[in-house]
Amino acid sequence: MDASPSSRHLPSSTCTSSRPSRPTVTEVRLAAFKSHRAAAYPLGPVTLFAGVSGSGKSSALQAYEALARLGAGDELGRVFADPAGCVPERAEPDAQGRRGFRIGCTVDGPAGPVRLDLAVQAEPELRVVGERLTLRDRTLLATALRDPGRSSVQAEWHTAGAVPVTRAPFPDDLLGTALLPLRVAGKTEGQRQVLAAAEQVVVGLRSVFACDPQPHRMRAPVPLGEGRLRRGCDNLAEVLHRTRTGCARRHARLAAVARGGCAGPVAGLDVQELADGRVRALLARGGPGPGASGTPLERLGEGELRYLALALVLLTGPGVLAVDQVAEVPDALQSLTVLADGFDRGLDPRQAGELLGLAAEICAGGHLRLVGTATAATAARARQLPGVAVVDLEP
Repeated sequence: MDASPSSRHLPSSTCTSSRPSRPTVTEVRLAAFKSHRAAAYPLGPVTLFAGVSGSGKSSALQAYEALARLGAGDELGRVFADPAGCVPERAEPDAQGRRGFRIGCTVDGPAGPVRLDLAVQAEPELRVVGERLTLRDRTLLATALRDPGRSSVQAEWHTAGAVPVTRAPFPDDLLGTALLPLRVAGKTEGQRQVLAAAEQVVVGLRSVFACDPQPHRMRAPVPLGEGRLRRGCDNLAEVLHRTRTGCARRHARLAAVARGGCAGPVAGLDVQELADGRVRALLARGGPGPGASGTPLERLGEGELRYLALALVLLTGPGVLAVDQVAEVPDALQSLTVLADGFDRGLDPRQAGELLGLAAEICAGGHLRLVGTATAATAARARQLPGVAVVDLEP
């Protein structure tokens, strides 16, 4: 189901200049999710989760991505393939044999800081059992499971009209907040407030690109397509072909960044068009002698490939990444968040430092944010950079 919001209910930044102009997820809450209990993690322009294995770094990003997918209208079963694995360890079932988990977030923006909290039943069947949308101290939407025999929850939302509260059943496998723009007319001031808050949350959540470069899939030549970078970055050569022909300035910047993280001389990034219609990316070396024409990317090390892929993500916009853009909202009112589990995986200290500096520089502009996990060494360096926050997790 398409839960695309309209921008007509988002307050203008000129009217609320003290609030962020772009809906942004500023906190993720894991009240009861895997190893996390009563946890709230603030998010800045660049946020890295650090800690030993098993401390919950990856699961924090998994919860964020799950909320993003639900905000985009995905069904619960598609988002949580292993819901029982999300239940905190040693969580006992209730008298009806039910176990579950709770996650949430805060999305700040023109409407103010809006909180979304979600309770999910994982066993004996997967379903939403409670959802709450609040703005400051006012509850704008609340849902609850009233009849376990029905595949719905009872929803009620603030209207502030002749009828102060509207009630209706909502599906128990979708995020109710994402349904509000389709259900609320916006005729009263209360309804407009509900719509503004719901749309802010949906816009903030949908503006996410989860990136996990897979070097073993990035080496082979690829056919030309729409030129949007996929999650695993396996079509890196195709996207480089697009940036070289259509985004010359960004392509030149990427080539400059490549010099800081790839071995040997790098004169630029080139793309070779093969006879069968596929394209191969290579590092242009320059100068005379063997290999002067370039080194195909399939010959690069895993760290170099991950470095190039993440640099490309940071230097390009939503139009080059395979994300579900909110077309109804102007680009100036959107901020893309990149989720990078294992941000420095396979990178040497020099590569990690270059990439971290690039992230801090790019994200300072406000159009891009980064949430990732990192090793202790990269986290230590990150603490020295302005605009970069490190969340230390304990096992």
